[in-house]
Amino acid sequence: MSMRSRKEIKAIGKQKFSALYWPCVGAAFLVGLVSAAISGAASFAAEYGNWSFTINLAGLFITGNLSIGLAYFFIQLILGREEPDIGLPFRAGFENYGRKLGGFLWMTLFTFLWMLLFIVPGIVKSFAYALTPYILADCPNVKAKDALKLSMRIMKGKKGSLFGFYLSFIGWGLLTCLTAGILGVFYVTPYLNNSMACWYLEAREDALRNGVITLGQLEGTEAV
Repeated sequence: MSMRSRKEIKAIGKQKFSALYWPCVGAAFLVGLVSAAISGAASFAAEYGNWSFTINLAGLFITGNLSIGLAYFFIQLILGREEPDIGLPFRAGFENYGRKLGGFLWMTLFTFLWMLLFIVPGIVKSFAYALTPYILADCPNVKAKDALKLSMRIMKGKKGSLFGFYLSFIGWGLLTCLTAGILGVFYVTPYLNNSMACWYLEAREDALRNGVITLGQLEGTEAV
């Protein structure tokens, strides 16, 4: 048994999104708003002061955890484990803060270093690390660095599939630009986030079935 097709995964994402439309829109919008505010403050500081680097650095300690919290929100929505509300990404993102921040910072650092060496290998590595926020969100006992290792194992042989998945949203991205971002807020972003959470869960289960990873590693009871 292999992973569901891209079409099936996106259909599940759309169905789950439609079932809880406003919480999905609200959660994605609030996280995006905080990230945009930090980015805007950094741009303003770069133009009129010298605090841009400090603000961007401080932003890493916020936006990374929020992205993990948002991943948790959509994973819960797909699995039906927890009734999601718009505050869930903030609560989940800052719970067990240090482990999640550490995983995000390691992912950011390694991606940056690969990009410094070569652009194409850097992009490939970014796909290898892509599931790190989802693992940090979904597996509370997995250590920060182990989340990267598990992501790389799960993504072995799946990078092209994930690339095709993102590519399938290009049309929606163009429509978002044409609507000055409005379509992104009210449809595309939560739809993409839901579908990506479903993609992660499918990839995780496929890796478990094929012995690429073990349940003990996801539960943090076995070495990675």
